[in-house]
Amino acid sequence: MKKVAILAITFFAISMTVNAQSTDAKYLSKVQTLDSTIETLYGVISGEKGQARDWELFKYLFHPDAKLIPSGKNQAGVIGATFLTPEAYISRAGKMLVDTGFFEKESHRTADTFGNITQVFSTYNSYNNESMDTPFARGINSIQLLNDGKRWWIINIYWMQESEESPIPEKYLPKN
Repeated sequence: MKKVAILAITFFAISMTVNAQSTDAKYLSKVQTLDSTIETLYGVISGEKGQARDWELFKYLFHPDAKLIPSGKNQAGVIGATFLTPEAYISRAGKMLVDTGFFEKESHRTADTFGNITQVFSTYNSYNNESMDTPFARGINSIQLLNDGKRWWIINIYWMQESEESPIPEKYLPKN
């Protein structure tokens, strides 16, 4: 029985290593720079109505312990935050993104780096299709990233949608 358990664990470890190497071969170039990582993030969730998203690539962007954290008022008017894993985000929003069409585009960015950590404030505009001129929503993604010397990892994305009570400050809007 012990030999069977050891063989099963060994097979699982080898399988995970081969799978990680295969995923690295497909996607490592997309997380080599801060710019490519953020561009990939916006690109992977965006698409026309009915267009499938590459959820394998989406999950690859995130550190294994990462969270996606939308914030705002709930139906009772109470401000709060919801903490999601990448998998939970896909379960919660994936079907809606495909069913309605969704494009999120970065319009402005500020970034602060210390050592191997970076904090990005990324102002976004949301559209249902690529031909829309006016976004249906705007907000700011606060993105925390880690560079481990080999690649960039998204640690957290914490975001808030703009509202009448909380307009986007001028310093986070594009300069015309």
